[in-house]
Formats: sequence, structure tokens, C-alpha cells
Amino acid sequence: MSNSGEQAFEYGFLLRKRETDTLVGALNEYLSTRSYLAGFSPSLADQEAFGLLPGPPAPQHVHTLRWYRHIEALLQDASSQLPLVDLSPQNSMKGKRVQPPWSAPVGKNVPQLRLYNSLTRTKELFVPQNGNQVLWYSCGPTVYDASHMGHARSYISFDILRRILKNYFHYDVLYCMNITDIDDKIIKRARQNYLLDQYKKKIPGSSQILKDVISAREPFQAKLAETTDFDKKQMLERLDAAVTAALVPLQASIGSKAAQEVLQQQSQILLENAKDLLADWLDNQFGSEVTENSIFSVCPKYWEGEYHKDMDALNVLPPDVLTRVSEYVPEIVDFVKKIVVNGYGYESNGSVYFDTAKFDSSQQHSYGKLVPEAVGDQKALQEGEGDLSISADRLSEKRSQNDFALWKASKPGEPSWDSPWGKGRPGWHIECSAMAGSILGESMDIHGGGFDLRFPHHDNELAQSEAFFENDHWVRYFLHTGHLTIAGCKMSKSLKNFITIKDALAKNTARQLRLAFLMHAWKDTLDYSANTMESAVQYEKFMNEFFLNVKDILRTPTDITGQYEKWESAEMDLNKSFYERKAAIHEALCDNMDTRSAIEEMRALVSQGNTYIASRKSAKLLPNRMLMNSIALYLTEMLKTFGAIEGAEPIGFPVGGNGQSSDLESTVLPYLKVLSDFREGVRKIAREQKVTEVLQLCDLLRDDTLPELGVRLEDHEGLPTVVKLVDRETLLRERDEKQRVEEEKKKKKEEAAKRKQEQEATKLAKMKIPPSEMFCTETDKYSSFDETGFPILDHEGKEISKGQAKKLRKLYEAQEKLHKEYLQMSQNGS
Repeated sequence: MSNSGEQAFEYGFLLRKRETDTLVGALNEYLSTRSYLAGFSPSLADQEAFGLLPGPPAPQHVHTLRWYRHIEALLQDASSQLPLVDLSPQNSMKGKRVQPPWSAPVGKNVPQLRLYNSLTRTKELFVPQNGNQVLWYSCGPTVYDASHMGHARSYISFDILRRILKNYFHYDVLYCMNITDIDDKIIKRARQNYLLDQYKKKIPGSSQILKDVISAREPFQAKLAETTDFDKKQMLERLDAAVTAALVPLQASIGSKAAQEVLQQQSQILLENAKDLLADWLDNQFGSEVTENSIFSVCPKYWEGEYHKDMDALNVLPPDVLTRVSEYVPEIVDFVKKIVVNGYGYESNGSVYFDTAKFDSSQQHSYGKLVPEAVGDQKALQEGEGDLSISADRLSEKRSQNDFALWKASKPGEPSWDSPWGKGRPGWHIECSAMAGSILGESMDIHGGGFDLRFPHHDNELAQSEAFFENDHWVRYFLHTGHLTIAGCKMSKSLKNFITIKDALAKNTARQLRLAFLMHAWKDTLDYSANTMESAVQYEKFMNEFFLNVKDILRTPTDITGQYEKWESAEMDLNKSFYERKAAIHEALCDNMDTRSAIEEMRALVSQGNTYIASRKSAKLLPNRMLMNSIALYLTEMLKTFGAIEGAEPIGFPVGGNGQSSDLESTVLPYLKVLSDFREGVRKIAREQKVTEVLQLCDLLRDDTLPELGVRLEDHEGLPTVVKLVDRETLLRERDEKQRVEEEKKKKKEEAAKRKQEQEATKLAKMKIPPSEMFCTETDKYSSFDETGFPILDHEGKEISKGQAKKLRKLYEAQEKLHKEYLQMSQNGS
């Protein structure tokens, strides 16, 4: 309703309601809190709303009915006086226009996260079972030796995926991981370590060590002769060669009755080289006598501690829940009992086995979900059972060779726990099922592990867990990381072909290792080589230089309004590319968390940023601060998401250790800037006054003094010197590399000068020879010469042919010319 042409009420929202009852109800509710009788003429909105009603509303809609009667009367009065709607400019105030219909955006299809699921061998849309929560279980280490880069392949890769799910896609991830501290490998290694330590404590003499190594070598060489696997045979041959290299000198020294010091030194070398085969020999003899359970906990406890140190050094997040087999034996026993009760397990001679045929025949279940083609592979199945569990008597206990142990009756020399079936210990596969089931329940979203665990370990896990829970979805998404090779060769602890994590960290930083992993797809094979790591080092350097340049731009003094600069076409183009790269990175991460493509998109963005910075500097203009800040913040945040940056600083890699980078920069950079400005002033005066010594001192400060403190100065002609804080080690490596290149250049220059000098000396010596003498010394070719020294007969006394004489005449004339030049030079005194 309006007075003097003003609209009293806005009914435009009603125009979107098409059903009469809905419209009348909404209008009644709207009018119940508003005055609608004030005013003397109906507005355009009144008229349109009125026109939507076919007639007077029902009496229960009292407010709508009163409004309807009022408008009806006004319209009848006005019909003879004015047109109801006059939209001409002169009369636009008689009644206001309603809002036009809104054009809703169509939008684009938003990429959704898909993961490569080993259960289907394809990328599947990721849908957690319980809203935003993700339950994730990963197979952890079997702790009997040092963790190596093959292990790091899984641990770093899953840490990256976990961080992306949590920090990028914002899922609430519960990450559970196990520690296998009861296992055939651990039992055997623990026994061998114990027996070898006991042997050393007896301090055997040189002759005894020699005798025992020779005895231990017999079964070892028999094993070597039987081995057909090429890689394993090579490993055993290397071990045998090392033993031979230490054994022969000791034999000779004992035979010649060498000094005791020599014998002791040589026997210790033999003991070290032969420790593996000697430990195996001792274990075969006395292993069954090792019965104290505590002996079997010392080895895994030590190596678990080393594993956690390695993970911390690699910046791998600790699991939310960590389970140890030794702490879950009661739960494992209960788990096995229920599988037996459900009809999928059977007891045999104190051990309990899983009945694969019974399980596979069930309509609800299927055995070998991950690698169905491997079912029946006896070699893989026996490897899964363990070295201590594949004797003929053990294999004969099973109804089928495809069945696997849930509970193993302990033999002498093995740890044991009470169970309904007697003293025994858990099978390998059952541990993960029982522990994961205890923490995550009957179904988890993600299960992770290495590619080589698919069969039999993970297939057996699936079977026994689904037999326990009587379902077919214990795991929704199975993720398997690819293999890691060393310069193209398979890495294997059993083949002694591995690089420990500590060794790798001695060569490269944790960030560089992580960048190498990020630059490869997590499910594919990664080759750990010098080329791979050099690519990661160069990527880190490339990103770091960009961050340092942006920090320098942001430090340029300006007032608060000067931060906001006008965008020209260059800024518009860069910003457009920035958003395109962000979209591409998002698409890559949605595509099976493809960090390789994401990392390359980040590289491309930095390249474009560098090009923009260079173009602005060449025009003597500052780059746009806010735009460069936005790009650098985004890139830093992505690297933090990947776990490649730790610390609170908003831009770039930490300097001086995590946690102190921001404080260090804010504290020292103002002083460094003062120093840099002072140095620039001194250089300017020294150049004007041509004081070379002062310029050399300024260069010494830049090239030698400040790098020792982790400071880099970059001089640019016509522009202020750039100050950057960089890791001291990085700067010293850069300085050493620069010196090496300069020395190489200097050496090449000296060699070139020497060659030139030698060539000139050779030429001069040749110029000194008169043409009449040049052939006379070649008596092996010529026997007679004319009065000018030109050959007429060869060494056999035959006349020189015309063709040969023609060639010799050309040489003679060339020498004649050279000699004339020499004589001319001599006359001129040069």
C-alpha cells in the first residue's frame, strides 16, 4: 500500500508461490505483523499479489481477507480515475516496480574425491560410512631390524594421504596402526641375537672361532647350492665371499703361529663377517632351549623405539591409536574362538586354522577378494605362515594347503600364551583383524599397506574378519602403496639390499625425501636414486627462492594504503592463472590424491610468478605486494598440507629450525637491512673513487662472511640489494659449488692457454726449419735429394712418382712461406 506513490509493503516474495493455498497462508502470516490498511492507493505489488488470488480467501485467513477487501475497494475506486500501472518516467513514483526474476547461476560440475581401491582395481568415489568421520587402519612394522626406505615408501605416502584427507578435504580421521612384536622373524632373530651374545660372552679363542665358522659354513653352503632365486643367490654369494675373505687370513695366521694380537684382530673380523651364518648355526643347535618369554621382547622393544625415532625424523605424524600384538593376545584368543564358533575355523594338534573352503562356499563370503588369481600360490602362502611354521608336520595338520594359521601351537624355543587349545601364539594375519576390530569395529573406511601385502596377508585378514563379523564389508577402500626400488633394483631386507632411513637422512633432509615421494604417484613404483633425489633437491631450491623473493618484496617499506596497488593487465593475467592452477591442483587431489600433478601445477605457478617479478623489476617497478603475498601464502599452505613445511611462519620454509624461523626473521632482518644499505653506500663511493680494495672487502662480506651466518646478499644493478635468510648449510654448499665452478673455469682457461702456448711453440719450431732441411731428416722415407733439399728418390732408391712429388712440392712451398715469416719476424725483433 502506498501513500504519495510510496510502496507500503513488499509482496514480491509471494510472486514465486504458485499454489493458491500456499500463497494465501504465506500472505496471512506476513500481514499478521504488519499494517496493511494505511495508505490511499494500491501499489504495483498490491495489484500483482491481488491478481494472483482467484477470489476472496477463506475466513480463517483473517488478515489476508481484510487486505483483499481493502484492495478490492481501492481498485474499484481507482478504476475510473487512473490507470492501475503507469511506468512512464513522469509517473514512476505513482507505484514502485517489483524486483525482476533472479537469474540463478548454472555452475560447473565440482570434482569429487576418488580413490584407487584395490578391492575393485579402479578409482571409486570416496564415501565415508559415517558422515565426515574416516576410520583408517594401516599395517605397521614388524620390528626386528632397522626401518629402511622400503618401509618409508608406505609410511611417508600414507602420512601424505592422511594429511590431505584431514587438512585439505577436512575429514575427521581416526588413524590406527599396529606394531607386530610377535612373529616368526622376530622369534628367530631374538633367539639368534641371544645365542650369539652368549657365544661372544664366552670369549672363544681364535681356533675355536675358526672351527665353529667352518662348521656353520657347511649347512650355509648347502643352502647356497640349493637356492634358485637369482637375487637371493647373489646375496648369499656375497656373504660367502665376505666369510672367505676373513677366514683364509686367519687360517694362515694360525698355521704360521702369528702373534696373539694379529690372531685376535683377524678372529674378530671373521666373527663380524660370519655372524649371520654363525647365528643360524647356533639357532639350529640350541634354539629350542631358549624358553624365557622376556628374551623375545628385548629385540622388538629396541627396534620399535628406533622406528619411532625414524618416523619423528621423517616428520611422519604418530598414529591416533597404536596397537601391539603382545598387548592384544586375550582379544586375539577371543577373536579366534568366535571364528571357530561361526564354523570357519578348526583346531588341529593345538593349532587353529582358517577353513578357506568352508568360507568360500558361503553365499555371503568370497575368499581372495584382492588377488583372486593368487589363491593356491603355495610359495606366497608359506611365506605368509612364516619360516617356523612350514615344517612337514605343520603343513600336514591342515585340511587344505590353502588354509592358514589363526593360532599356532608353540614349539620349544618359542614364546607362548595360554589358550583353550593349549600353549601357543597368534598367527600373523589374525593380529590385524583382532586389533583393528577392537578399535574400529565391524567395518572401516580405509585399510592401508604395502603392495606386497595384498596376498596372502590382506586377503586373509579380510576373510577371517568377515568370518568373525559375518559381513562382506570389513574394509570399504583398500589402499596399497607401490614398491620402492634402489636404482632400478628391488629393495628387500631379507636380501640385504636396502638403505636404512638413517642412512637416507644422512644424505638428504626429511623434506627432500618427502618431496621425492610427492613427485611420484603413491600407488606406483618409486625408484630411489641419485637422479630422483636431485630432482627433489632442485624443486626445494626452486620453491625456496620464490618464497625468499616474495619475502623481500613484502619487506619493501610502504604506508598502510601503499600496500594496495592498482591491478594492470599483468596482475589480471597472473591472478587468472593463479585461480586456474588452484583449480587444477584441487582436481588433481580429487583424482586419487595425485600429488605428482599437484606439485607440477605448483611449479608452473611459481614459474609464472617468477616471470611476473622479473618483468616488473626490468621495468624498475615493484611487483604487486598483495597478489604475490596471496600466491606465496597458498603455496606455503599446500606444502604444509603435504607435511613438507612445519612451523607457524606464514610464508616459505623454516630457517634456523622449526619454531624459531619467524622470530629469527623479524629479529635480525632489520639489522641486516641496515648493514646491506651501509654496504651499498660504501660500494657506490668505492666505485666512484675507484678504490678496488674496498670493493673486494664488500664482495668478501657477501661471498664468505655472511654465508657462514646463513645470510645471502644478492646485488642487482640499479636495484636495492636483496637480503635473504637461508640455511647455513645450503649457502655453504652453494659457495663451495660456486668455487668449484670458478676453479674448473680457471683450470680450463689455464689448460687452453697452455695448449695455445704449446701450439705456438710447435709452430715456431716448425717455422725455424728452412725448406731445404725439412725432408733431409726423413731418411726412412727418402734416400736422395736435389740441391734445394727436395726428395728425388725414395728409401728403396726408386724415383719419386709425379703424384707424390706434387704433394711434396705443396708441403715444401708451405714451409718456404712459413720460414720467410720467421725470418721477417726475426728481422723485426718480434
